Amino acid sequence: MIEAGVVDVYVVRPLDEGWRVLVMQRSADTRCPGAWETVHGRIEAGERPEAAALRELREETGLDAERLYSITVHPFYLHQWGSVQLAVVFCAFVREPGAVTLGPEHALAEWLSVPAAARRFAWPREREALGHITHLLAGGDAGAVEDVLRVR
Repeated sequence: MIEAGVVDVYVVRPLDEGWRVLVMQRSADTRCPGAWETVHGRIEAGERPEAAALRELREETGLDAERLYSITVHPFYLHQWGSVQLAVVFCAFVREPGAVTLGPEHALAEWLSVPAAARRFAWPREREALGHITHLLAGGDAGAVEDVLRVR
């Protein structure tokens, strides 16, 4: 069985001096303790992936998306469930000041430059997705494909 079960949301502050990307460190009592990641969470029953992305963004960071873009989909295997999951990947642009309120899943949060965030992420797929984001949204929006990628 293959299903879209989770969302990844890359949170960006598009500053004049360069983008800042949110990275969060997992708490000691959660899965992957100490790993640095982006916003990540399950899609609830009956929930659309974009609604899950906005909900997870709010729950994990206290932030709201000014703009939300659909970027890609990443497959991965969950041996606990015996299923291949699809992570629907989004990019959320947020307004200043970007003050983060962490939930219990994360111990720390930092706003890093794109290269520093890419180095910090634990999973290679996170670095890959960030590359897609910087390519597709380099001008601050999706340009000629804005009508396809912009969700909100």
